[in-house]
Amino acid sequence: MLRNSCVSAFSVVLLMSLMCSLSVQPLLADMHVAAAAEDVKPLRSGQRAPAFVVQDVTGEALAFDPNALARPTVIITFRGGWCPYCNMHLSELHTVVPEIASMGVDVMFLSGDRPETLYESLAAETQATIAAIDYRIYSDADAQAAVAFGLAFRAKDSTIEGRVEKGQDIAGSSMLLHGVLAVPAVYVIDDTGMIRFDFVEPNYKVRLPADELLATVREVVE
Repeated sequence: MLRNSCVSAFSVVLLMSLMCSLSVQPLLADMHVAAAAEDVKPLRSGQRAPAFVVQDVTGEALAFDPNALARPTVIITFRGGWCPYCNMHLSELHTVVPEIASMGVDVMFLSGDRPETLYESLAAETQATIAAIDYRIYSDADAQAAVAFGLAFRAKDSTIEGRVEKGQDIAGSSMLLHGVLAVPAVYVIDDTGMIRFDFVEPNYKVRLPADELLATVREVVE
């Protein structure tokens, strides 16, 4: 009985992975999605930021228009609340986000999770750390921003299966909707819509230190 249950569960995981890899075809066929994180072709400093649409925790759409920015903006992409390295980075950045905001700079965090799990999917420690700070986390489950910035790549079946096997709620995420993840990145965009700084690292374990982000933002606004 136990063996049959394990076989059935594994079959479900394989079926979900197959559906993910197939679903990405018609939905993102006309957009660039790299085969692996190392193959992404991201936008860089000196280029214009792209337009995209994300959703807040209530599911309300937010359109980012680089031609209509009132303030400089920092955009930070992360894979999802299930990622321990993303949690550590979000926790670290809480030490500088208030100061960045005090400079008149907006900070947007873009997650691959669906809207209703943007905060609850984060580790309890991360939730506690950012509770008193105005962290604006948005859902890029449709992978619009990831594709627009050139950060989107095919998620490995093993990554998807691992999340499912651990019982993590990734339903409706960019992984299950499109089989896509975003390379973690940081962009600093001035109020004219130009990218003034980029940090894009295919190795998801390597993140931009908080103090370096703060120093970079100071240079841009000054």
